[in-house]
Amino acid sequence: MALFFDAEWFDARLAERGLSRGVMAAAAGLSEADLALAFKDQRELSAAEVAHFAELLGVDAREVAERAGVSTPVPPSGLTEEGRMAALERRVAALEAEVARLRRG
Repeated sequence: MALFFDAEWFDARLAERGLSRGVMAAAAGLSEADLALAFKDQRELSAAEVAHFAELLGVDAREVAERAGVSTPVPPSGLTEEGRMAALERRVAALEAEVARLRRG
């Protein structure tokens, strides 16, 4: 279990998928400033954020929680299909907004 946020691990997973921290923030509904605080170990992730990051990075939520630090909660695995779909729709909308922002330059 990591004692501190493992920024190198997260950056490596993002690079493997050709993603940026900005996309990661948008996927979880965070500002880039809030995500930067997490990467600097100055903000803890919520269970929902852990779940979003796990799906985005293609890894188990427990791995994300462990890499995020000792007190980061692991999300419950018993989400309903409706809850998963609603969360997915919110994340897609956030990602689309981030892509639009990046295209505007």
